[in-house]
Amino acid sequence: QVRLVESGGGLVQAGGSLRLSCAASGLTFSGYDMAWFRQAPGMEREFVAAIMWTGVTRDAADSVKGRFTISRDDVKTTVYLQMNNLKPEDTAVYYCAAKLRVNGGPLARTGSYRYWGQGTQVTVSS
Repeated sequence: QVRLVESGGGLVQAGGSLRLSCAASGLTFSGYDMAWFRQAPGMEREFVAAIMWTGVTRDAADSVKGRFTISRDDVKTTVYLQMNNLKPEDTAVYYCAAKLRVNGGPLARTGSYRYWGQGTQVTVSS
C-alpha cells in the first residue's frame, strides 16, 4: 500500500520559514517524480514545485520561485519543501504527490500524479 505522509506544517509569521517533509512508503521511490501542490479555501489545487526522479530537473511556480526549494532524499524516501520568506498568500493545505516517471504528463498538472498525501496545513499570519 502506497502512503505519502506530510509533516512540518504550522503557523508562522510573514517573513518566516517552514520545512515540509513527505515520507513515502510502499513504492519504488526512485521511480517517481515528486511534487508539492497547495489548496487554499475556496480555490483549486495549484502546483507549487516538482522534482524529477533524477533529482536534477526541478520546476516551481512563479509565485514561489526564489523563496521555495524542493529536494529529495532517495535513501530516506522523502521529499522536502523548504519555504522561506513566507507570505500570507502562501496560506493553504500543502499536498505531496507522486508521478510515475514513465508517465510523460506535465509536472505542473494534478492529473499527472498517481498518489497523494493527506496534506498539512500552513498558515502565515501578517
